[in-house]
Amino acid sequence: MSIATALKAYRISAWVTGVGLLLLTFYAMPAKYFFGDPRPVALIGMVHGFLYMIYIVCTLILAERTRWKPLFALVILAAGTIPIASFVAERKVTQKVHAEHLGAATA
Repeated sequence: MSIATALKAYRISAWVTGVGLLLLTFYAMPAKYFFGDPRPVALIGMVHGFLYMIYIVCTLILAERTRWKPLFALVILAAGTIPIASFVAERKVTQKVHAEHLGAATA
């Protein structure tokens, strides 16, 4: 898998994970704790957990291909657990990868 392909997979997984976490945080959790309906948390929580595992794999593949420092990879992995952070991390990672690895290919 090339760096460009790994970046694309990471970007998609970051957005999908981020949207899932926003749904869990701002729809499912209020439905459970304010309206007493635990079903959205059960469903969306399970889906987000599965999507987060995909996010982990995509992030680790990209980290390996681009030789990230372990601490940077851990910060990016943690971004999938904080609402809105995966979107910010995706922007930073995309800029970093383009600047360090894909700049000549896209210029």
